[in-house]
Amino acid sequence: MNGWAFHNPVRVRFGRDALDDIGDVLAGRTYVLVTYGEDPFPAFAQRIAAVAGPALVVYDSISPNPDVRLLEDLCTRLGTLDTMPEVIVALGGGSVMDSAKALAASHGDWQRVARRLADGTVQDVAALPIVAIPTTSGTGSEVTCWATVWDPEADRKLSLAGEDLYPQAVLVDPGLVAGLPWGVTLVSGLDALSHALESLWNVNANPITRGLAIQAIRDIRTGLRRLRQDLDDAEARDLMSLGSLRAGLAFSNTRTALAHNISYPVTLRHGVAHGIACSFCLPDVMTAAIGTDTQCDAALVEVFDDLQEAPERLRAFLQELGVDSNPSTYGIDNAQWRAIVADAFVGERGRNFIGHIDRFPFHDTARRCA
Repeated sequence: MNGWAFHNPVRVRFGRDALDDIGDVLAGRTYVLVTYGEDPFPAFAQRIAAVAGPALVVYDSISPNPDVRLLEDLCTRLGTLDTMPEVIVALGGGSVMDSAKALAASHGDWQRVARRLADGTVQDVAALPIVAIPTTSGTGSEVTCWATVWDPEADRKLSLAGEDLYPQAVLVDPGLVAGLPWGVTLVSGLDALSHALESLWNVNANPITRGLAIQAIRDIRTGLRRLRQDLDDAEARDLMSLGSLRAGLAFSNTRTALAHNISYPVTLRHGVAHGIACSFCLPDVMTAAIGTDTQCDAALVEVFDDLQEAPERLRAFLQELGVDSNPSTYGIDNAQWRAIVADAFVGERGRNFIGHIDRFPFHDTARRCA
């Protein structure tokens, strides 16, 4: 067996009412809260204030897929405070986590973030400490050291990364996701499923990440099936929270791969929600991966039982959830699809993929798109 390493410094607290541990985690430190403005987030913010004291300020105008304009405005507003907070608290889904990481890196100066996006290095001081409280089961950002920044005007997705962007602590409270509607549950859950699968067919995979990913896939498949029938299924919410966390820990070490590189133009140019954009193509990506690496193949057998049937079983699962794996469903014609996939293979995340473009089922995809 080749040598490998696994590293994740985030302190995790998991369980119902874990949110109430925020007072112990902050330990009297001043903080800024990054969250959403709509229900139920004001009530969650009040729970935090009751045990940890009031935030210096609450930024609750976070929108999906935070872009450079929104983040520049938030960082500028942070810079107007009389004193910098000691901690940034992120309460929400992936967009909140990404925004909080940008704020933490900025210290109130957007140019610190802009320079870091440009060359990938920490310019002068490390990011402010982050405490993450996820309210969806999907992003995994609470245990990773990077954030996505969207630049729609330039038609690109940027990545903010660095060891100092790992949250200091995360509180995973399945009770916070209990009220999520099916649409958000589905999109976030499929994002987590993609994280887990992408960490399997990955050049950076190792025995720890594979074990985490296999169990994450099982958790998420079971959880989504049960929640589709009953959104009030508390045990299924627990499974989704745990599955998302396991997937996050797995891809915190491997990063994502081809499906995520495919997803970025699908979101930017066709307006498809990230969780759908990175998951509808998974059966075809799996087809390209099968037969390339024996350990990946063995992991897929553990999850799907039959290696050759695995792509169609995954396709059937997505269809069961109402997700079509046909690119044309999302407004992508055959020529666009071929270009998106070809570009994805040579992109940064695409280079993490173990497969080769010659194995990608373009002919099957072309027939489905016709």
